[in-house]
Amino acid sequence: MLRGRIRRGRQAYGAAEDDPLDAAQERRVRAVLALGGVPQTDLPDGVQQVRLRLLERAASGQDAPRDVSAWVAVVASNLAMDWHRAKRRQERLGERLAALRPAEPPADEETRLLSLAVARGLDGLPDAQRQVVVLRFYADLPVRSIAEQLGVPEGTVKSRLHTAVRVLRARLHEDEVV
Repeated sequence: MLRGRIRRGRQAYGAAEDDPLDAAQERRVRAVLALGGVPQTDLPDGVQQVRLRLLERAASGQDAPRDVSAWVAVVASNLAMDWHRAKRRQERLGERLAALRPAEPPADEETRLLSLAVARGLDGLPDAQRQVVVLRFYADLPVRSIAEQLGVPEGTVKSRLHTAVRVLRARLHEDEVV
């Protein structure tokens, strides 16, 4: 039944069976996202989000927007604003974490190289793993608090930490840092 409703919804939205956005609408979405400051690498994700919202609207039985092209442009604009908000939140979190870090005496060259290698290793981790490593080892939060704050089970936090530390250790050995 749901498939039939989605199929009817797609037809009501004037889209092809496989894609709710036509080529012109997709170009418009990409342009709005790009003009909104979203990096080129994130544009395909933004287009997918607009598609998803259009399909969700059709699946919920809502009528098609009067002007689908205008609707997708507004949704794309809202996504661009959300992207900037998320970026600012991430930057503020980084600033707060940096402020929590105690001032350290100047380190010797070997320590600086190790710190740089660890920072590069952290950059290479998936977001979820990097997040728990930073919260556990830099913010010094216990696993229970991390799990509560992220809304995930403690086992998930432990698993992510284990995997992240294993990957970081392997990278440091691979780069012959340790």
